[in-house]
Amino acid sequence: MADDLVCVGAIAGSFGVKGEVRLKSFCAEPAAIGDYAPLTDEAGRSFDVTITRAIKNGLSARLSGVASKEAADALRGTRLFAPRDRLPALDDDEYYHADLLGLAVLDTGGTKLGSVKAVLNHGAGDVLEVNTGQGVVLLPFTLAVVPTVDLAGRRLIVDPPEGTFDDD
Repeated sequence: MADDLVCVGAIAGSFGVKGEVRLKSFCAEPAAIGDYAPLTDEAGRSFDVTITRAIKNGLSARLSGVASKEAADALRGTRLFAPRDRLPALDDDEYYHADLLGLAVLDTGGTKLGSVKAVLNHGAGDVLEVNTGQGVVLLPFTLAVVPTVDLAGRRLIVDPPEGTFDDD
């Protein structure tokens, strides 16, 4: 995907029988995903989005060009992207997950430990999945563990808990 696109949600399948989709929003305010439309998928298709209601574990929405349950089901797993310039500006200590992927991870002495493979969030805060080349290490994305985020330099400086990287 182009660097100017940010994944803002994914389609989890159909909702009902009239072509609505079950939408997972990755936005801080879930319903704001509709404000960034039209959204595109990885194949370059464009969708206007109308949020119809909040539902358990997501939102119900109508997408342009999707008029049946079968069409909505066919989109299950489709990730939706918005141009970065349509998204809100971030505070100095906030980052889009997409901007962290691939960053080099260095310790406070400058030794490369790996690179960011994924940013996970299971409800208790963001966790960085770091590929060390010999395995994967999970680090909490907190100021204490990640004191420096240098997007321009494409690196993170980390102060991991003792023993975190000893067993790779």
